[in-house]
Amino acid sequence: MSRSLVRGIVALTVLSAAATIAVPARAKTEITLSRFFGACDAEYGKVNDVSKASGECGIITTIVNEFNATNKEDIVVKPQIIEWTPYYTQLDARILSRDVPTISVMHEAVLGDYVKRNLVEALDDGFKAVGIDKNDFTSQAHRAITFGGKTYALPFDTHSWLWHINLNLFRKAGLLDASGKPVLPKTPDELLAQAKQFKDKTGLPYFAVPIANESAAQTRTFYTWVYQQNGTLFPNGPTKIDMHTPAAANALTLYDKLMKAGDITPGLDYGAANQAFENGKAGVLMCGTWVIEDFTNLANKAGTALANGYDVVPFPNLFQKKAVWADGHSWVMLKGGAKDEKTRHAALVFLKFLYDHDGDWARTGHLPARQSVITSAAFNALPHRSEIKEISTTGYALPNTVPRQFAIQQIVGEEISNMLSTGKSVADVQKQAEQRTNALLAR
Repeated sequence: MSRSLVRGIVALTVLSAAATIAVPARAKTEITLSRFFGACDAEYGKVNDVSKASGECGIITTIVNEFNATNKEDIVVKPQIIEWTPYYTQLDARILSRDVPTISVMHEAVLGDYVKRNLVEALDDGFKAVGIDKNDFTSQAHRAITFGGKTYALPFDTHSWLWHINLNLFRKAGLLDASGKPVLPKTPDELLAQAKQFKDKTGLPYFAVPIANESAAQTRTFYTWVYQQNGTLFPNGPTKIDMHTPAAANALTLYDKLMKAGDITPGLDYGAANQAFENGKAGVLMCGTWVIEDFTNLANKAGTALANGYDVVPFPNLFQKKAVWADGHSWVMLKGGAKDEKTRHAALVFLKFLYDHDGDWARTGHLPARQSVITSAAFNALPHRSEIKEISTTGYALPNTVPRQFAIQQIVGEEISNMLSTGKSVADVQKQAEQRTNALLAR
């Protein structure tokens, strides 16, 4: 080999090495995602295909994994998983310490508190930049995340309160129609009569209801029966509850009558109430959208109390209109979470990915926040979704101007639970729930 050829090869090698050194790898943009929904890395930590996941934890985990594996902008989402109970306490502490996550999950019922404190970014311009169509949000979702004409969150779902029905027990009670569907009451008196018939024929209570250490369940049912009467709990403004309206009195009286007639399981907490229903110890479980998948799976197993005998419906209209309590999970960008425009852009790109996977999230049992998903063939092919999709328009919540909604839910629910477990009078429930709530809102 000639010396000139050797020198040429060496020169090319040096140039190639220099070129390699001169081009640094593109820096990744990391964003943090604060959420609850549990931890399930042992099962889904390495799964990048959301179609292979199930349940809230599995689906949100694989959505993040899939985004990290497929996005073309070198964005990395770092989940920060917090238990549900202390979630908002920890989020508030992080805001105070300026350790703010880039994106946070937030119930729509508490969103207003953060908007009023000027802690949440408006997202209208950001949604437009990444192609999130606000006009596709369902009416319930749109109401929940809009304040003063501005959009402050990406709605992810509508979760609501349902009747989960054991058709095998309803058959035994003579409460199925010719097509095998449950006969549903249309008035409070019809409900009381059906509950008596059910107990006479089966020896069991009509309802499984969590009462022990439980407040949310009672409030959700109470709100539903108030909304069905076109009622409001805040006729005099968002900081003063009125528990003495005719609608509130009717709802509490119905609850009281059912309990005194032995139509509600006594003394059960949330888990025990669900188990009572699963084991065929009650005809109807009042619970949420999030258990549809579990009960559907049980109904497909031979030998279970729900085998080939499970149905789910929105709360029957017992008063003037179809209505049911509803809330939703949403995603927010708290101020101070995105430290620069590059991070803010990355967060919006991930929000668009969540928007695009709203249909996958709906497999949890929650209703989609997008109208186009609700009308899609894929969503309507899921079990029981055609029966409950009306909730996207019949779901109601307290006005989003009402502050401290989770605290109000706890107070009202505690008073109703006391009525169900101790025989406390309707009048005392009205008086004490009203006094406690208004004292809270006056602070």
